[in-house]
Amino acid sequence: MTFPTFTSTQLDPRARGKELGTHRRRAIIANFAGYLDLFTVAGATPSQVRAWGKQALDRSAAWAPQLADEITGIASGAGLEPWQVAVVNARTEILAAVAAPGEGECSTSVVLPGPRTVQTWDWHDHLRDAPMLWEFESRPGHVVRTFTEAGALAKIGVNTAGLGIHFNILRHRSDHTDVGVPVHLIARRILEEAATVEEAAVIARSAPVSASTVITAVTSDDAGSIEISPAGVAVIPPEPDGVLQHCNHFLDPALAEGERHATDRPSTYERLKHLRDHVAELSGDDHTARALAMLSHGPDAAPVCAHPDQTQPINQRWETVATIALDPRAGRMWVHQGGPCQVTEETWQTF
Repeated sequence: MTFPTFTSTQLDPRARGKELGTHRRRAIIANFAGYLDLFTVAGATPSQVRAWGKQALDRSAAWAPQLADEITGIASGAGLEPWQVAVVNARTEILAAVAAPGEGECSTSVVLPGPRTVQTWDWHDHLRDAPMLWEFESRPGHVVRTFTEAGALAKIGVNTAGLGIHFNILRHRSDHTDVGVPVHLIARRILEEAATVEEAAVIARSAPVSASTVITAVTSDDAGSIEISPAGVAVIPPEPDGVLQHCNHFLDPALAEGERHATDRPSTYERLKHLRDHVAELSGDDHTARALAMLSHGPDAAPVCAHPDQTQPINQRWETVATIALDPRAGRMWVHQGGPCQVTEETWQTF
């Protein structure tokens, strides 16, 4: 099984968006509908979602007008309103606004030099058909390849300037309802504009945000986990041995004081301990071996590889939808559909 792939031919943002929206129309509409279901279960009303979508689009237009244009183009191609596509891009912000609960999420490991990276991407199982791989030129000669959701401008990815990013959600007490620039658009601008960790951090610091996340930027010889929240931005450097690992809690001491966990029994600490206990395996050159080092299931072990509990409502069902490794030097990703427990050498998509 593989994720659908789309390669854009347009350089103009609005035209590029319209092309994507036209070709991926059904998936984008389905993804928007799936998020409406999720927001409803989380307690948001349709009028709130609409207002938040419009606000996200306005904030995006002020911060990165070309990306707002692309969202408008996607909406045109998919037959949706621009605010509806903005909702897909601002799903982290909307979930933060309703203080949505949740236990799953993602685990990331980076080891320098190389870099040798791998992450699990966990999300709600009813949205498992949303991901896609998207390749485009943001300007002539600068290629971006991203694992993202249908209608979202970016998530995990690499560019041909030699930089890659991993992506994990965070929650902070400073998160609020006055929806700001979507963190997925921060990821997109980093992939479009940055070639170094420092440049990525400058972009992150320039965005007025309302929700928290961590974007781990990596090059062949540098890495930094850029922790983003309304309270501020901090960059976590690798350990002296080149190891940088992150799950779903803040590592910066000042930001950690405002930590807001989604449950009273968060697994994020157990998952980070699992990564730290398996540094040797995660340091190898073989991305299959690195993925298998992420393999552990709950409840007796850290649930790095998540499987949904079908007795729970949709906002409490978590699944490892993808396992991803990056090679920024080559502008390449390896993507496996599903969790580490299903990885073999043959199951990777090379992108």
